[in-house]
Amino acid sequence: MIMWQPVGLQAQPLPLREKPDSATYLTHILNARKWDQLFPNRYGKSRLGPHAADSGKHDFYTFAAFVAAARKFPGFLGQGSPQVRRRELAAFLAHVAQETSGGWDQAPGGYLKWGLYFRQEQGCTHGCAQYSVANASYPPLPGVSYHGRGPLQLSYNYMYGMFSEAWFGSKDSLLQHPEKLLQDSVLAFASAIWFWMTPVANKPSCHAVMTGQWIPSAADSAAGRLPGFGVTLNIINGGVECGHSPSAETLHRYDFYEYFCRQFHTDPGPNLMCTYQQPFSLHP
Repeated sequence: MIMWQPVGLQAQPLPLREKPDSATYLTHILNARKWDQLFPNRYGKSRLGPHAADSGKHDFYTFAAFVAAARKFPGFLGQGSPQVRRRELAAFLAHVAQETSGGWDQAPGGYLKWGLYFRQEQGCTHGCAQYSVANASYPPLPGVSYHGRGPLQLSYNYMYGMFSEAWFGSKDSLLQHPEKLLQDSVLAFASAIWFWMTPVANKPSCHAVMTGQWIPSAADSAAGRLPGFGVTLNIINGGVECGHSPSAETLHRYDFYEYFCRQFHTDPGPNLMCTYQQPFSLHP
């Protein structure tokens, strides 16, 4: 669930409409076979759990869809040394895996094999009204639910509107039909990469943090927000997971990150956790 405040939004939409495909470093790190090993229980593939009946019907989170979306974002995994790019992918997939996890501590194969199990936020299949908030630029529509959907669980009407402008050239496409993220796997992955690449309000982009482009201000440093994976969690979930002792879910997120770093043969870097960081929303 993406926890961003609607106050003072300063979006910088990317010009994605009809953007030509570009090369992506993603295929230098991963291939379809490795993808299957990392996400054997993804939606449409797992033979266990509540979605077992959907196995074989529609493999939603395919590697091909991920690659197709990544080709629209040349900056994604496109800056820094090979080690930095591998670390960025590890961070991205750690958040993706935890946001969509269907695992439990005794899950077959272990908790870390259950990323990408869900396409949308649990408990919101029939809608969740709390994600409709007042916003002059991206007003919510009556009867439409803007709950978490896709690999990073895009949430809130203003986030759907901003991404819709970036991808379709119109805010109305997803403000009117946010369920499109459940119907188009490339669009779903694109929503996650767009979020990863886009700074909003007083928060840097996760991409800038993981590639070393973000330089913390004096206020950031005083609030404990220093470059590293922990800041990306602060960007995504703020006070829900940062500034206090980590929950079991937060510890799983850190485990995912270290797991993917091992898989991609890179080190996690400094400042892994956000336990002692103050949320951006409280300290701009």
